Amino acid sequence: MIRRALSTALATLAGRILPAVVTALGVTLVGAGLLTYLTPTAAGGPGPSPSPTPSVSAGPSPSLDPSDPGSPSPSASPSASPGERVATRIVIPALRIDLPVVTPPGGPDAYPLCNVAMYIQELSQPGEPGATYIYAHARVGMFLPLLEESKRNNGQRMLGMLVQVYTSDDQLFLYEITEVRRHQTTLDAAFAVRDEQLWLQTSEGPRGTKEKLQVVALPIGSMPADHDQAHPTPKPVVCS
Repeated sequence: MIRRALSTALATLAGRILPAVVTALGVTLVGAGLLTYLTPTAAGGPGPSPSPTPSVSAGPSPSLDPSDPGSPSPSASPSASPGERVATRIVIPALRIDLPVVTPPGGPDAYPLCNVAMYIQELSQPGEPGATYIYAHARVGMFLPLLEESKRNNGQRMLGMLVQVYTSDDQLFLYEITEVRRHQTTLDAAFAVRDEQLWLQTSEGPRGTKEKLQVVALPIGSMPADHDQAHPTPKPVVCS
């Protein structure tokens, strides 16, 4: 009788306490979930970027000048973007850069539009292994601040600046600028990247100048973004 009474009492106590414990644990897990909105980059992330020295290859290298119809197309390299996510907006707060990002018109050899940035379709998109490559003209309201800063002490002030890239699936990817590469003439280094990186490009001179500025940034993390912020209305114009 004593054993049966004790067993009944323990069962009743467990029935009251266990739900309370589970409820408390659930609250803890929800609270922890709130801390994961900013998804950090995996440990042991991207290594150092390739050397700023333009690489030498046995064959022709993809040109940095999208307006040069005589240069080979980057499509010779395999695509690293099988998903549907694409970059839609780029913001560099410290340089007051804020541009919609669009698919380049007419393929990789078409002359870039004004008032927007574009991406190389044959390379990666944010969150994927490889280089996300975004470029725009060095003009007012576009990537001119990148060029201007690169001329001051080889762009040292840009190191550590935050870059925000919004995507079509309402995500915000954060990057930190780690390298400024001036006077570049090929895309070899960008196509060789295997870890997630962000590469920005702009011109260093008037139309026809081969040398380009490249800025490399490494990922910090990602988080959900407001739909309207991730989808600005592009207003591209044909550059005069």
